[in-house]
Amino acid sequence: MESARKWSDCRSLSLCDASFFLANLVKVADGGYVPLLLASLVYGVMLIWHRGSTTVAQIFRERPIPVSEFMSSLEAHEIPRVPGAAVFLTRTLSETPPVVIWHVKHNRALHNHVFALRIVTESVPRIKKSERLETIEVAHNLWRATAHYGFMERPNIPALLRQARDRGCSLDVDDVTYYVAREKIIPRSDGKGLARWEVALFAAMERNAVHVSDFFELPRDSVVEIGRQVAI
Repeated sequence: MESARKWSDCRSLSLCDASFFLANLVKVADGGYVPLLLASLVYGVMLIWHRGSTTVAQIFRERPIPVSEFMSSLEAHEIPRVPGAAVFLTRTLSETPPVVIWHVKHNRALHNHVFALRIVTESVPRIKKSERLETIEVAHNLWRATAHYGFMERPNIPALLRQARDRGCSLDVDDVTYYVAREKIIPRSDGKGLARWEVALFAAMERNAVHVSDFFELPRDSVVEIGRQVAI
């Protein structure tokens, strides 16, 4: 009996929605197509951004290097360790962040204290301070951290570092250099990636996005950008 009543309610609502749809369908030719085109355009831009971001993240996960292997290579190649702390912003969930590898490859050195930070925006307005930061020391003086923020919050990385220090991370927050990756998006030469027009639009959006220093409230005189071409 209850099931029959629910089915009846469902049909009534569907009939009501169909009536509204048919009543407005005749208005499409009289200008109703304008908001439909605008909505399609906005959806298309969001879809291209999502496809491009997902493809870039997949490329970074293709050749992961375990932290133990990375630390062994530092010793094997006698990479010098310099004073101070380095904070690397990364998208990777585990293993060695690509931006750390690029830094060592080109600068032939690494700071004594390394803090790899991943920012996650949750589908809630705000996150409690006690639940914001997760840290783990994956090697000596090398920490991986994940910071959770609500979609109404603006990340503040210097404040996060102070919170991490209070939890036992031996970071000198007054002597920190922030390293961020700056990707230049290009199409794949073999034609197996995204369509060239998608790559061009995503690259344009990437170039015009809010600068990472402003979004994460980083001190501009302490930020180093590491550039790399990424073929998608």
